[in-house]
Amino acid sequence: MYLDGLDELDQKIVRLLIENARVSYSDLGEKIGLSRVAVKARIQALEQRGIIEEYTTVINPQKISGAVSCYFEIETTPGSLSEVIDILNGDDTVTQIYRVTGRDKLHVHAVAASGEEMETFLHAVIDTLPGVVSCSCNIILSRIKDIKGLRL
Repeated sequence: MYLDGLDELDQKIVRLLIENARVSYSDLGEKIGLSRVAVKARIQALEQRGIIEEYTTVINPQKISGAVSCYFEIETTPGSLSEVIDILNGDDTVTQIYRVTGRDKLHVHAVAASGEEMETFLHAVIDTLPGVVSCSCNIILSRIKDIKGLRL
């Protein structure tokens, strides 16, 4: 469904990369019946079109001793939204920022090394954001399901 805009070979490449982004061009070619050079060219084209954005290592903060992961729902006045986004975007504790519909304007994910570090982030950053109408915070206790990117 989501891959309808790609031809059959590109769909196969994307599915295999989602399973293992570290697979070699040769192994991909072997699985889909293309040469290593042809696979590399197709992947580069997918990257240039922005379909493949990045290859990364995903760290689970719950598996790191003492790490605290929280989601914030932040409602701001319209005039302060861009300034709030700039402040949050510049903070290393913040890992994701989403502009959302509804009463809350921003959905923000933050990860701190400890409860004390998260509390410092709350007091030094969240509590001082300009134009905040409301803010709620939810601590993540466990990750049950977490799909990165596209669901196939």
